[in-house]
Amino acid sequence: MSIQTFNTLVLLWIGFAIILFPVLLKIPAPYGRHTRYNWGPMISNRLGWFLMELPSLLVFGWLTLSKRPSVPDLITFFAFLWIFHYTYRAIIFPFLINTKGKKMPVVIMLFAVFFNLINGGLNGYWFGILSPAYPTDWVTDFRFIGGVILFVTGFAIHRHHDRILINLRKNNPIVYQIPTGGLFRFVSCPNFLGEMIEWGGFALMTWCLPATSFFIWTVVNLLPRALDHHRWYRSSFADYPAKRKALIPFIL
Repeated sequence: MSIQTFNTLVLLWIGFAIILFPVLLKIPAPYGRHTRYNWGPMISNRLGWFLMELPSLLVFGWLTLSKRPSVPDLITFFAFLWIFHYTYRAIIFPFLINTKGKKMPVVIMLFAVFFNLINGGLNGYWFGILSPAYPTDWVTDFRFIGGVILFVTGFAIHRHHDRILINLRKNNPIVYQIPTGGLFRFVSCPNFLGEMIEWGGFALMTWCLPATSFFIWTVVNLLPRALDHHRWYRSSFADYPAKRKALIPFIL
C-alpha cells in the first residue's frame, strides 16, 4: 500500500470519528454506570475489558515489531510506549477493577474490538511498514521532548485517578460514591483527561497522521463519556460539588 493510499484511509477514519461525535454526545454508551440491559447479550465486565483492549496490544505489537526487517530505535521506543499503555489497559486494569457481578453488553465489547483492531492496525502498519526512519536529532526536537512529557504526565494522571476510583469501590463494589482527591477536586473525570493528554503527547512526539487520528478518536470517545458521567454524578448526588467541571478544570 502506498503512503498516499494509506493517508486517504486514515483521513476517512478521522471523518468517521467526526460524524460519530454528535451521536456520542446524545447517546451514552451503555456500560459502566450507564449500563442498559436491553442491548442484547451481556458479558462479564472484567472479561469484556480484557477482550476489547487486547486487539490493540496484539495487532500493533505484531505489525510494528515483526513486519519491519530492522526497527529503528525511535520506532522501537514509540512501540514500547504503546505496548506499555495497552499492557496496563488490557492485562492489568481488568484485574484491578472491583466490578464483581457487573456486566456490559456484548455489542459494546464488539464495537470496541472493531475500533481497537482498526486503530491498532493503522498505527501498527504505519510504524511497522510505511514510516520512514526518524532522524537521529529528532530526540532534541521540541515535538519529541514535549510529546514525551505529555505522554508520561497523561499516563500518570490517568493511572493515579484510576487507582482512586478502584480504591473507592474496594469495600463496596456495587454502591457508587463521590470520588475525591487529586484532580477530582476540579473535574469529574480526570482519568479521561489524563488519557487524552497521553495520546496527544504520542501524536506530538511521533508527528504522524495515524497517531493524530488516535488522539482525535480519544477525544471523540472520552469527551462525551465525561459529560455523561458528570451529568450522572450531579443527578445522583444532591451534595455533588457545584463547581466541579466534567473534564477540563474551570472550563468544561
